[in-house]
Amino acid sequence: MRGIAKYIWYFLFIAFVGGFLLVDMSGLIGQSAVTASTPVAKVNGQSILYLDWQAATQRASAAEEQRTGRSLNLDERRRIDDQVFDQMVLDVLLQQEYERRGIRVTAKEIQEAALYAPPSDVYSNQSFWTDGQFDPEKYRRFIASPVARQQGMLVQLEAYYRSEIPRNKLFSQLAADAWVSDERLFQMYKDERDSAQVSFVALQPTPAQVDSAAVSESDARRFYDLYEDRWDRSGRAVVSLVMISRAPTAADTAATRARLLALRDEITSGRATFEAVAKRESTDSVSAAEGGDLGRGARGRFVADFEKAANALRVGQVSEPVRTEFGWHLIKVTEKKGDTLSLRHILLRVAQGDSTATATDRRADRLSTIAAGQENPALLDSAAAELGLLVTQVAVQEGQPAMLVGGQVSGVSAWTFSGALVGDLSDLLDDETGYYLARVDSLTSGGKQPFEVVRSEIVQVLKRRKAIDALQGRADSLLTEARTSSLQAAAANRRIPVQTSGRFNRLGFVPGMGYANEAIGAAFALPIGGMGLARTSDGIVVMQVVSRTDAPRIEFEAQKGAQRDRTIQGLREQRVRGYLDNLRRAANVDDRRRGIFAQQRRQVVVE
Repeated sequence: MRGIAKYIWYFLFIAFVGGFLLVDMSGLIGQSAVTASTPVAKVNGQSILYLDWQAATQRASAAEEQRTGRSLNLDERRRIDDQVFDQMVLDVLLQQEYERRGIRVTAKEIQEAALYAPPSDVYSNQSFWTDGQFDPEKYRRFIASPVARQQGMLVQLEAYYRSEIPRNKLFSQLAADAWVSDERLFQMYKDERDSAQVSFVALQPTPAQVDSAAVSESDARRFYDLYEDRWDRSGRAVVSLVMISRAPTAADTAATRARLLALRDEITSGRATFEAVAKRESTDSVSAAEGGDLGRGARGRFVADFEKAANALRVGQVSEPVRTEFGWHLIKVTEKKGDTLSLRHILLRVAQGDSTATATDRRADRLSTIAAGQENPALLDSAAAELGLLVTQVAVQEGQPAMLVGGQVSGVSAWTFSGALVGDLSDLLDDETGYYLARVDSLTSGGKQPFEVVRSEIVQVLKRRKAIDALQGRADSLLTEARTSSLQAAAANRRIPVQTSGRFNRLGFVPGMGYANEAIGAAFALPIGGMGLARTSDGIVVMQVVSRTDAPRIEFEAQKGAQRDRTIQGLREQRVRGYLDNLRRAANVDDRRRGIFAQQRRQVVVE
């Protein structure tokens, strides 16, 4: 036994550690929702790994933060997450389509593309310019050099073309035969340039008539089944919010102005240049990097108070502090030619001072301690009562920022629709205006809605249709009498007003008649002086054509070539978009993000 004991211990150790890792990494004991092999989605059975998606979103978020010069809030990160996810799904679908169609990329195609069709951002790289223009020979010499290989540019180019070349081949297959005939072009030209004017009576049901219309359950169900693609909705929720404001006080505003006056004195006394102070102090991070430079331009670029102060300055003069909705500014005019100004500015945003901010942060810390991330939904009300905060219910729609008292509340929407359940309490959220804590009171998932959810909407549509049906007799009677006398006389007998439109084309909106509907079409189908009626989604229009002007064919012929080029390009883009939309619609996409987020949230609460 002693001789084999060590082997038994080795076996037990391996079994224990292996079993622990299996259970732990699989998430069976709730310790880890994500492993290297966890799919964030499956697209027609093919996995997109969570860690790959997370890495891509982090890269995209970092790029956006670098572009904007500030941190992203939770809603902005959620938007980027969705964009990256949709792109990764599309990439998988395209790869599957390349396989189905036998689309391949050869090494020779990559080499020729790299030499003669560089990526668009290469053209803006000034190291490849000669005399201010892109020099293709300089670019080709570089990618043939050892430096390009050492810097990894060849690897990047190969990855780029392995993605772009098959995509271009596919799109060429889809759109190469796009064409439009002369007659179709002429009809499109006429749609824009033919014009008509009509007199009309618009018969529309009253709210009482709509409400009194009867709709059966079977009619509503039949409508739901007939228009099954119509019932996709984004997620909706009702959320209770408490807010601790970070709004500055009057003393904070005065202190910011005093600080700006001190900076102005530093500049006007010669101790520092305007540009140096702007780089050091301005809270407008974009212009601060350029010494406060706002560029050259005509009037109308800025808000009124800023414009007024800037236009009153002499070249080289530094303004007194100027207050706008963005904060306090110092403005300097560097050039003035007529209405065109070159400007620099220093912006100090008004924020809470140290003492006020400290008190605010303490209240926020107490709010977080009591309720943030807790499982008991009543703790939100307890925290609000202790801190004297108002609890406000707001409606939140997926993909849209939550709104409170006319302002956006950053992060609430993204948190709500990232796996939260009814009764969940958020972590403490914050933005420039305040600290927030949210509780989900009700939640409706997005996607195709069941009949019971959209039943009232369907019933309202069908009620309106029935109410319009009931107007048909009045419309027929009005038209019959108008043909024997006049539209004005027939309408006067019924005490109905007659409206006369301005001139309109087939693509324009006409008040009282609508947009691109049956009534607009009838105005171009009836003869001049002719009468008729048309039913729209709003009611029934009885009309008489007053005049009409047709676009001349000779003017069409003069511009036909350019119109054809624009139209074919639009048709190609439309065909590709439609194909990609159908590809996504037909795909089996199992999006697992919400479940992963919910599991991660549950783990945080447990820990």
